[in-house]
Amino acid sequence: MIGTYKKVGERIKRLRKEKDMTQEKLAELTKIEARSIVDIESGKRNPTLKTLTKIARALEIELAQLFEK
Repeated sequence: MIGTYKKVGERIKRLRKEKDMTQEKLAELTKIEARSIVDIESGKRNPTLKTLTKIARALEIELAQLFEK
């Protein structure tokens, strides 16, 4: 399961960078602590479905896209 969190975190990071968005901006849009965004992207934190939904909305993507390869 840890590998899955790491992959999702890497995907969030890539999508965020594609949108030319900083971690701070993503934190602001999602109302999630910036440190939490850092931990999610590095696979150190296991985000809830609610958190992943907020991130997907902020990135203007469907939730399922966070799990695509």
